[in-house]
Amino acid sequence: MTEMRTTIVRLLSNMASAKEIQQYLKRFSQVDAARFAVVKVGGAILRDELDALVSSLSFLQQVGLTPIVIHGAGPQLDEEMTAAGMDKKIVDGLRVTDSAGLAVVRRVAQRENLRLVEALQAQGVRATSITAGVFECGYLDQAKFGLVGQVQRVDEAGIQAAIKVGSIPVIASLGETAGGQILNINADWAANELVKALQPYKIIFLTATGGLLDGDGEVIDSINLSTEYETLLAQPWLHSGMRVKIEQIHDLLMQLPLSSSVSITRPDQLAKELFTHRGSGTLVRRGEKVRKVTRWDEMDPERLRRLVERGFGRKLAPDYFETTKLLKAYVSEHYRAALLITDEDGLPHLDKFAVSDDAQGEGLGRAAWQVMRDDTPALFWRAREGNPVNDFYFAEADGCLKGETWNVFWYGLEGWDQIRYAVDHCLARPATLKG
Repeated sequence: MTEMRTTIVRLLSNMASAKEIQQYLKRFSQVDAARFAVVKVGGAILRDELDALVSSLSFLQQVGLTPIVIHGAGPQLDEEMTAAGMDKKIVDGLRVTDSAGLAVVRRVAQRENLRLVEALQAQGVRATSITAGVFECGYLDQAKFGLVGQVQRVDEAGIQAAIKVGSIPVIASLGETAGGQILNINADWAANELVKALQPYKIIFLTATGGLLDGDGEVIDSINLSTEYETLLAQPWLHSGMRVKIEQIHDLLMQLPLSSSVSITRPDQLAKELFTHRGSGTLVRRGEKVRKVTRWDEMDPERLRRLVERGFGRKLAPDYFETTKLLKAYVSEHYRAALLITDEDGLPHLDKFAVSDDAQGEGLGRAAWQVMRDDTPALFWRAREGNPVNDFYFAEADGCLKGETWNVFWYGLEGWDQIRYAVDHCLARPATLKG
């Protein structure tokens, strides 16, 4: 374990603090080996970013984690079929596959599988090629799609055997009927069925875009489905392909434990996405609902106190709830994130924003903040100089006055009088966290 931690700190020292890195290592190492992660690799990644993929998978094995890799080979298959003079026929988004086409599918899938396994082994990574025996299928609709399979059962034996000896299983998306007929399977469908069978902690989609993109073409850093799903689907910039992807991820996560999450990132950013709060891609979780309350007695004070004290690493004043007049609070359903707001002469003031250690990096704090912000057109608050959340605050604020002890932030305030009041109030406000 010490050797693992040393390796992680060395490789990630320019990405995150040692505390963050060790927090994620502890989280991942507590998960059963077969449930750490399923990594879905598109054919374009195998074609264009093989070295980065091998490097990232090698890193995970070095720190004692064994991902399960499943891959497609769509672009390679298109190229091979074009070279053979075979027409590509797509119905309902699926490749129609006849017997001649299946021969090409099988050859390309096995070739690309071995290409990845050999590249891993050449870098000293233990990897096992699995091109059959995982997906037992029936015909999806033989008259319509030909030799295309629908997964009926996932056989984990070969996967478990590889993991038991610390070898990364590399799985091709080929299936067989109970009678032995090989069938083509859509790689995304195969990955989804594998995920449902294994119930992994992490599901990772490696793509060239490095995440889901918003209306400005920027990567969305995290999505909390419990609070954001309906709003996201209503966005005019959400084109059909991304809409389908988000709907599929939503349906998949609804069938998995609450702790499971989907990360979409680039191969060269995989370690940063997994081991840092900031990440480097899109993290999607079922998340928690965030409720708004206006009285202390609508919450569990002990759970709230524990959250605040653990989030800040200091003790809350014993009489905090008695002496602090609450305007409103936004609290996640499992008390893993909370924003506490007071009224100061008619201006909303953020008194506490706490996120539990185990929720940091999964987007819950940002989701709770967004619920609050949608309901709060103006706000001011302070944060200690050196607070790791200050980068987020700078991005969210209209303005900030930096000080030796406190930075004062605000958005939506009208005129200098309100800003001056906010600054004076924050600098004079007594601290309610001790130690």
